[in-house]
Amino acid sequence: MGRERDRSWPPAPEPLPHPVVDDHTHLDHAAPGAGGFDGGPAAPTVAEQVERAAAVGVTRMVQIGCDLPAARWTDVVVREQPALLGGVALHPNEVPLHAGVREVAPDGLEPDPREHHAVPLDEAMAQIAAIAAGNDRIRVVGETGLDFFRAGEQGRRVQREAFRAHIALAKELGLALQIHDRDAHAEVVEVLLADGAPERTVFHCFSGDAAMARLCAEQGWYLSFAGTVTFSAAQGLRAALREVPLTLLQVETDAPYLTPHPYRGRPNAPYLAAATTRRLAQELDVDLSTLCRTLWTTAEELYGPW
Repeated sequence: MGRERDRSWPPAPEPLPHPVVDDHTHLDHAAPGAGGFDGGPAAPTVAEQVERAAAVGVTRMVQIGCDLPAARWTDVVVREQPALLGGVALHPNEVPLHAGVREVAPDGLEPDPREHHAVPLDEAMAQIAAIAAGNDRIRVVGETGLDFFRAGEQGRRVQREAFRAHIALAKELGLALQIHDRDAHAEVVEVLLADGAPERTVFHCFSGDAAMARLCAEQGWYLSFAGTVTFSAAQGLRAALREVPLTLLQVETDAPYLTPHPYRGRPNAPYLAAATTRRLAQELDVDLSTLCRTLWTTAEELYGPW
C-alpha cells in the first residue's frame, strides 16, 4: 500500500519583518460547513484564519467570491472582519453554466451545473454588480477573465462577453480588476487593450512568461504571484517575476489552493503568504523588509485603506 497523503496544515512560517497583504484568497472554500479542504483536516473559522495569518505578518487579505453563493458570503464576511476587503465576480468557468452552455470539455469532463446556475447570466451579472455597488468594503471586481483549459467554442465566446462586462463594471464603479487567466494569455491581453483596462488591473496568480510580464509592466498592470512561483519546475515563472518592477508586484495565496513548496498538496491559507513573500525576496535579491513595505504600500494604492 502507498503512504497516506499528508493533509495536515503546514507549520507557520517565520514572521515577516513588516506586514503584508494576501492579495487573493478564498476563505469561503475552506469555511466550516463547506467540508474542509478536499476532505482534509477540519477547517478553521474565518476568525482563526485571520488570527493565524496576523501572527506571521499577513495582517490583511482580499477575500474573493467568484460565484453567486461565494459573492453573497463575501458581502457578509467583509463587513464582519476588519482584516478583509472583498472582490466579487463570476469566474470564467461559472459563466457558461449561467449561459446554459453544456459543452463537453476537450478532456471529456461533463459540465456540472448547480442550483445557483439556474440564474440566467444577465441576472447573475446584475446581482454581482449590486453587491459590488452596495458595499464599500468590496474593492475588487474579480476574479474575471478567460479560462480556455476546458472551454469549447461556445464557452469561450460567452466568457469573452462576460469578461468585457466585468471590465465595464470595474470602470463604472472605480474598482480594481482582478484577472483569472488560464491558457488564454494572448486573448486576455487582446480584450484588455481593445476595451481599455481599468486603471488598477491585477493579474491574479500570474502564469505568463517573461515576455508577457514585460508587456504587462509596460501597460502598468499589476502582477500577483502565488505559491506556484516556489514550485521546482517553475523556472519560467521565476524568470517572469524578475521582469516585474517592485511597485507592480503583489503576493497571494489563492488559498486553499496552490500551497507553496515544500507543502504542495497540503491545504493552503493566508498565513502561508509569508513563506511565498520570503521566496520572492530571495528570487529578486532584495531586502525582505523593503519588499514587505513595498507590497504593503502597493496594496493600499490598489484597494484603499482597510
